[in-house]
Amino acid sequence: MKAAPFDYVLAQDLDQALGLIDENGADAKLIAGGQSLVPMMAMRLARPQLLVDINRLAELKQIHFTPEHISIGAGVRQRDVEFNAQIHQSVPLLKHALSWVGHIQTRNRGTIGGSLAYADPSAELPLSALLLNAKIILKSKTHPEREVLAEDFFLGPMFTAIADDECLSAIEWPIWSGERLGVAFEETAIRKGDFAMASAACQIQLDASGLIQRVSFGLGGVDGTPRVFPHLATRMVGQKFSDLHMEDIAQEAISECDPGSDMHASSAYRKHLAKALLCRVTQAAIQSALAPSASTAH
Repeated sequence: MKAAPFDYVLAQDLDQALGLIDENGADAKLIAGGQSLVPMMAMRLARPQLLVDINRLAELKQIHFTPEHISIGAGVRQRDVEFNAQIHQSVPLLKHALSWVGHIQTRNRGTIGGSLAYADPSAELPLSALLLNAKIILKSKTHPEREVLAEDFFLGPMFTAIADDECLSAIEWPIWSGERLGVAFEETAIRKGDFAMASAACQIQLDASGLIQRVSFGLGGVDGTPRVFPHLATRMVGQKFSDLHMEDIAQEAISECDPGSDMHASSAYRKHLAKALLCRVTQAAIQSALAPSASTAH
């Protein structure tokens, strides 16, 4: 199919872009990398009357580092984050997650903000944002800048807290400072680069004696939004990983999920797969944290 007819404006600055979406409301869509929106338009799942191109806006391509977080502009390319050594050192989960996103060509064009804004429940960056409870920065022409935590941002499949007159401008990714930090991300798809049938991620930090000091883990593709399980993670804190019954914890996690069935996998198979992936990534994250070269965030 082909996209329905639409008008197009190349925004010269963020203020112009915000003015256009404020004026046109739900009839306007912002476009940067186009890796989520363009396929939806081609299938006529999205029919904007106006496309506002924010691809060239320098305001959305800034990266700022603080001791507590990294602020990444919504328009920063995924490949630019994937191969940024300083980002990898401070928020290693991003590199692990991005290596699973589509193909090289997808990541060359796709933006960090675009993936979050379109909130595919099987996408890697929404799961990463939720796992770290990143802060989403939203801007509008008519009201002050708004900050939304990831736990409040993803409302349903392809549905977020972004209002019609708002633009996702940046994402603040928390830094877990200290040593003995381990991360892992894994997914299963019909083919490499396809949408994941299920995905799992874990970030874990150990103290000097090997006890779990902090942990966050989650699943993608098994519900209407990515899922994290802070109540289960809390039970792991203060324990050695070897003393945990991780299969039981993973079983509790998937019992809270409600994956759908489609031509690729049944609901039961997705749950089985998610449980296996969750056990695998937690084990991999622990091994990463115990390695002599374990990541240290600054």
